[in-house]
This record gives sequence, structure tokens and C-alpha cells, in this order.
Amino acid sequence: MAITDIRAFAHLTAADIETLGDELDAIRRSVELSRGARDAKYIRHTIAAQRGLEVAGRAVLFGSRNRWAWLTGTALLSVAKIIENMELGHNISHGQWDWMNDPEIHSGTWEWDQTGPSAQWRRAHNYSHHTYTNVLGKDEDLGFGILRMTRDEPWRPVHLVQPFANLVLAATFEWGIALHDWHIDRELSGVPPKQLNSEPNVQFARKIARQVGKDFVFYPALTGPAWKSTLKANMTANLVRNLWAYAVIFCGHFPDGAEKFTIEQLTGETRAEWYLRQMLGSANFRAGRSMAFMSGNLCYQIEHHLFPDLPSNRYAEIAQRVRELCDKYDLPYTTGSLGRQYLLAFRTIHKLALPDSLLRRTADDAPETSSERKFAGIALPAQVDPATGKRRGLRSALTEAKVALRQKAEQEKQALREAKQSLQEKARHEQDVLREARITLRGRVRAQGWRRRGTA
Repeated sequence: MAITDIRAFAHLTAADIETLGDELDAIRRSVELSRGARDAKYIRHTIAAQRGLEVAGRAVLFGSRNRWAWLTGTALLSVAKIIENMELGHNISHGQWDWMNDPEIHSGTWEWDQTGPSAQWRRAHNYSHHTYTNVLGKDEDLGFGILRMTRDEPWRPVHLVQPFANLVLAATFEWGIALHDWHIDRELSGVPPKQLNSEPNVQFARKIARQVGKDFVFYPALTGPAWKSTLKANMTANLVRNLWAYAVIFCGHFPDGAEKFTIEQLTGETRAEWYLRQMLGSANFRAGRSMAFMSGNLCYQIEHHLFPDLPSNRYAEIAQRVRELCDKYDLPYTTGSLGRQYLLAFRTIHKLALPDSLLRRTADDAPETSSERKFAGIALPAQVDPATGKRRGLRSALTEAKVALRQKAEQEKQALREAKQSLQEKARHEQDVLREARITLRGRVRAQGWRRRGTA
């Protein structure tokens, strides 16, 4: 089940956690003080490159009735939409560049190239998700309201269609996010559901009209006779962008090791414990510079959840320091290849579509969800290794728990083998007894037959 006591789960003392928080605050301050010309140059060059790719793609699509022109234009437009969505829209809306005081590159003014209004996304995502990351009942992004991603959520028959719902969500990710944020914005605004002219409804309708009109009416019509092929190119570019954004987000939130928490964890939660929850509730994936750029640097999801408003181009250097802290406090740093992280999330989606009664693991030792109960009955070593003086924390505890679980499984298999062997021996013994009884009975019958002949 989910974590109720992060201190017990992390195997850290209150003093350790506060010191960890101070060290993470020091990382934040050092980045904030070093922001400057190179960061501003990075974001302005990114904006210029993205706009150049989009202009080039739309220009090539004037000849989209030609196969190669269609492929080239669609590829350029897909890349432009991915960069705008991941590295620009997402990160600018987080306020990562507000320190520049540039009215164009500011979270309050940037409107991204996606169905949902940026303002609704900021209110729903920046507050609900980043404040309460992976807290059941508080983080609306935990499964996006349609997927069961932890056994703490009771199974319902509708979850059987979860694998199909996941495919639909992937293909229409911008719409899924837009509807999700619109629903949260209406709840936060407190407007009656039936009030059609409410501000959230009007804002949402305007953005849909603008986005659909731009992608599926204006730009296709602009290419004249090629409008049908241009329309297909725009639809394809949106699909590519949706699939990529979906994959990146799921790899950062739902593979094994991205922990979940109960609402009890929030009671008296300190700033340092919030930091720790962000570290344990997130996952990275390995990426080179190009893939990191195309993912909006969300391959560093741990760092993003720790410092969502620091410039994304600094996450790589921040990650080195965060990993050093994980080593120091013996905490796991959850990462892996993009393919591996997605396959773990994909497995959870399909596995939790089934009732718990059909699952092999218990809720306390399931790979997709851990808690402090995972260590119940396991004799763990002292927090400080007396031989080396090195701290032994969650990383060592998880290793010990894995070994203990493997040993328990082996013991259960051995007990099963012994029970099976005992039953086989018992069956053989009973067969031997039965065979001897038959021989004895047969002998008695023959003896009685001889006596009858002798009497006769």
C-alpha cells in the first residue's frame, strides 16, 4: 500500500531529513544566483529555432500533395510542436523564466500550442500536482482520473477496459490533459456544474475554437488545393506530439520506484519532507542531450519535481548534485532507459486492470507501490555501518527487503516441494500397504479354497 510515514520508509531520522532539505535549498540558491545571460540566450534561441521549424514545416506543406514534401513538412511540424509543448509551453508556464522579466517569455502571458488554456493548466498542474505529488486523494494527476495506478484505489469493473483507455489517452493526450485541467479548474473556482457561461467554460471553449480553427481549418485552407494532405499532416503532427508527451510523462511518474503516499503523510509535513516526497515520488530516464531537449528536460523528472521553477537547461547539472545526495543518504535514485521505464508503467496499467484477487503479489510487496510495511518482519542492519561508518538508508533497506522476499519465495517453494514430496511418499506408502493387503487377502482366499477341497 502507499506510504503513510515517509520518515520510517526512508530510514532517515528527522535530523537527517532536515539536513537533506538544507542541502537541497543550497542547490536552489546556487542556481538562482547563477542565472544569467547564458540561460536567457538558451531560451531565446530555443524559441527562435522552434518558430523556424514551424514556419519551414508549414511552408513545405504547400506542396504536401507530393509524398516527400508531405513527409518532410509533417516531420518538421511534429518536431516544432514537441519542442513548443515540452521545452517551451510546459517549462515557461512553470515560471522557469519569469526571473527575466520578459513579458513574452513569462508564465502569465505564454499561451501554448495545445487544446487546453495555459491558465487552466497552471492552476491545475502547478498547484494540485506539484504541491501534492502522488498523494492519493490530492494529486489529480495520479492516473488522470481514468487509470488505476495503485492498489490503494479500489478495483471496479470499469478498470477492465483500462488497457484500451490507456491507448485512447496516449493518442489524444492533449485533449485528455485539457479536459482534466478544465474539470479541476471548475472545482477550484467553485462554479456550479450547470452554469454554462462560467469563466472556466468560456475560457475553455475559446481555446478549443482557436486551436481547432488554426490546425484544422486555417492552415489547411491556406495551402489551397493541397488542403486535404495538409489537414492530414497537421493531424499526424498532433498525434506524434501527443504520443511523445504521453510517453515522457508516464516514464517520469509511473514506473516502479515512483512511490505513492496517503493523505496522512501531509499532516505536519515539513519543507524538507516535501523535498523527500518529490524525490521518492518521481522517476528519471536516461537521455543524451538531444533526447533531453526533446523531452523538455523531463528526463530529469526528479529534479523537475524538486525545483519546478528553475530553468530546465540547468537540470543536468542539478542532477549530478542530487545523485550525490542520494548516495550520501543512501536513497534510491530511480532511473533507467526510456523503454524500460515505460514498460514498467505499461505493466502496471495492465496488471491493475485486474481485480486484486487475481494478482500474485500482496499490496505491501507489489513492485509498483511500496510502503513502510514492506519492511515488516525483516531484520535490517543498523543505520550506520560500524565497519565503514557509512549511512544505511532506504537503498540498503530495499536491497535487504528484495533479498528477504527472494528468500521467502525460495522457502515457500522449498516448503511446497517438501509438502509435495511428503504427499507422494504418503501416497506410495498407502499404495504399498494396499498392495500388501491385497496379497494377504488373496493368500487367505487361496488357503480357504484349499481347505474346502481337502474337506471335500
